[in-house]
Amino acid sequence: MKITNIETFIVPPRWLFLKIETDEGITGWGEPVVEGRAASVKAAVEELSEYIIGKDPLKIEDHWQVLYRAGFYRGGAITMSAIAGIDQALWDIKGKYHNAPVYDLLGGPVRESIRVYSWIGGDRPNDVAEAAKAAKETGFTAVKMNATEELQYIDSYEKIDEAVARIAAVREIGGKDFGIGIDFHGRVHKPMAKILAKELEQFRPMFIEEPVLAENNEALRDIAHATNIPIATGERMFSRWEYKKILADGYVDIIQPDLSHAGGITEVRKIAAMAEAYDIAMAPHCPLGPIALAACLQVDAVSHNAFIQEQSLGIHYNKGNDLLDYITDRSVFEYQNGFVKMPKNPGLGIDVNEEYVRKMAEAGHNWKNPVWRHADGSVAEW
Repeated sequence: MKITNIETFIVPPRWLFLKIETDEGITGWGEPVVEGRAASVKAAVEELSEYIIGKDPLKIEDHWQVLYRAGFYRGGAITMSAIAGIDQALWDIKGKYHNAPVYDLLGGPVRESIRVYSWIGGDRPNDVAEAAKAAKETGFTAVKMNATEELQYIDSYEKIDEAVARIAAVREIGGKDFGIGIDFHGRVHKPMAKILAKELEQFRPMFIEEPVLAENNEALRDIAHATNIPIATGERMFSRWEYKKILADGYVDIIQPDLSHAGGITEVRKIAAMAEAYDIAMAPHCPLGPIALAACLQVDAVSHNAFIQEQSLGIHYNKGNDLLDYITDRSVFEYQNGFVKMPKNPGLGIDVNEEYVRKMAEAGHNWKNPVWRHADGSVAEW
């Protein structure tokens, strides 16, 4: 069997899909994208495709090593996301070839289902209590919300008080056992992150996410000393080499690699195993589309330390198109009592609606995240 073609599709709301074809008629789908840089990743996929066209798609590990090591300059969001999507599609092909879910080829599942959480609140979180109530009534047992709007390095306690009030409202609505993930989104610099983390302890959050940007991970030490809340990070870290130090330092409790950014199934499986050796949990980042989520579930199925999965159904970014629009069998992602079952079908376990993908690719998108500024005119972290 040989790879004959790789095709990419920029589709709304902000996603990039790819399809790999073979000379035996087996096809695979992947989701390589950097949110806001879809065209850049599309170009990277096209460059990397030269290394694997005409090759055996079943030699996944060797292809991964070539795509990573054949470039003198390695890593980074664009390249690793391109590799991720190709890797997902190759695993999809291999599973279909062997008529088995990908997780069966990775050693078999350690769980039959995994807990999922729903996003509430947008980039400037308001009315989160009502959104939490709706999520709970839908059957979710956990939610994630943005903690704050923009914050300066040193900012007002008024903004801290506002964040605390929002999270207090969600705790009251959800009840004492309701899971609340609080995403700092890298918007908060170390001085304010320490204050906010300490103030939030009373609400017993499930975790605080990206309390500082990944490039400031050394600050996690001080934040960990300021709070007992589990600290999560990793969506902006793209390989096992980037994870080495935070795992060894011991200030992180939950890693959040993204299956569409961190080298795909092949690489995140290795990152998960590294974290397990340090007794660190995993909750893969996935505010993306159905292919990315299907890939996450394959790794969740075989990773003992996976405990909850992000998913994008109803997320504020999904305007016009949502998670289920691009697949033919929506029951694959049917959430029951806050859990989703592992897909049973071969490959990634989903059937992509190619006709709809091609239709929406004609519309495409040019999604960009907003550019925020502080009151003094300086650029703020989004």
